[in-house]
Amino acid sequence: MSIWDFSVIPNYFMSFLDAAKMTVLVTVFGILIGIIFGLILALMRISNYRILSIPARVYIWIVRGTPLLLQLLLIYFGLVNIVRIGNLPSAFLALGLHNAAYIAEIFRGSIQGIARGQREAGLSLGMTEGKVMRRIVLPQAFKRAVPSLSNQLIIALKDSSLASAVAIPELLLYARQLGSSTFRLMEMLSIAAIYYLIMTSALTILANGIEKRLNVSDFKVLE
Repeated sequence: MSIWDFSVIPNYFMSFLDAAKMTVLVTVFGILIGIIFGLILALMRISNYRILSIPARVYIWIVRGTPLLLQLLLIYFGLVNIVRIGNLPSAFLALGLHNAAYIAEIFRGSIQGIARGQREAGLSLGMTEGKVMRRIVLPQAFKRAVPSLSNQLIIALKDSSLASAVAIPELLLYARQLGSSTFRLMEMLSIAAIYYLIMTSALTILANGIEKRLNVSDFKVLE
């Protein structure tokens, strides 16, 4: 038997579908939690009230300064002593809270990039600070954040491989398990790599399409 036999890849390729679905599931929940919590963190971060801004700064500092794998293990093994939590919710929560710190900075930059004159114009029309944020600032900030959010989504997809550390049957864990049972680890890892490339390429195409539509929308408005 040769060292590597990549001709077996077609025979096992479709068996990775369930693992790929699990990878997508972990990514989707992780990014959704990240967007929701990230927006809250961003608003806290730019708040004039130190009681809100300081905890947000500290949280972002801690999360960005420690590895995702460590955070995942802390949540999985730490929360077991407080509440009963399974490995899948642990992965959702860890990836979501990790993404939130980076997404918060994305939103913060987008919000602060909106011209101050637009806010002042809204206030001069009788809008409250909250209404100005909802109707004027946030819609533009979301649009500006799309490229960076797309990049974070792709990062989250790749980071989902760390969920294998808590026995989530995603692509990497499945590849390692199948590789061990078939003695074709390199071939199984290659299949996982192909799946990741397909999914990240699809996300890139989707993100480029969204960005293009937003640019076309801006062009029409200008006309």
